[in-house]
Amino acid sequence: MKATSFPALIQRFFTDRLCTQMEASHHTIAGYRDTFRLLIRYAGSRCGKPPTKLTIEDLDVDLVADFLTHVETARGNTARTRNARLAAIRSFFRYVAMTDPTKLLHCQRILSMPSKRYVKRSVTFLDAEEIAALLAAPDRTTWVGRRDHALLLLALQTGLRASELISLRCTDVFLGTGAHIRCVGKGRKRTQYTSSSRYGKVDPGLDWGTP
Repeated sequence: MKATSFPALIQRFFTDRLCTQMEASHHTIAGYRDTFRLLIRYAGSRCGKPPTKLTIEDLDVDLVADFLTHVETARGNTARTRNARLAAIRSFFRYVAMTDPTKLLHCQRILSMPSKRYVKRSVTFLDAEEIAALLAAPDRTTWVGRRDHALLLLALQTGLRASELISLRCTDVFLGTGAHIRCVGKGRKRTQYTSSSRYGKVDPGLDWGTP
């Protein structure tokens, strides 16, 4: 493989680095894929080259900076998304620096690019009346209503993310004495929620009913 073969480095970054070495989740891989799809399209238009002819040298710090500005202005992305794009690019150039030490200075310039500051939204929580209204909304005389009520109650008591809720299986729920729920959270971390969990207790009386 040539040292400046950008297509080969991209392929090895995804197949070797992300999939094999890091065992990244499919969400991470999809996010990185979208970042480089946009970056390659932008770089090809900027340099007047097809993607297969691009080199590492074409993706210099000025082009990356202009690309990040482009995703915010032309595409209307937020600063948070812009920083996520930069994180994917940094990860790739860290891999390039380890793979081809002759490109260390080139990679260092891109790795030194700062993330953009942004104002974080304050997180608000439901009060008792709002929680009661939310739980009263599903029609519990139907199976669908009991399912929705159980999911809402579980989310309120455990603080599970939506992605964690929809990935739960019957075998993850343990009712009765010492009731708890096991889930695989962000970063594939395994978490167990019990009656002493930070976000509250798991109600052993959750009833999904039968359809």
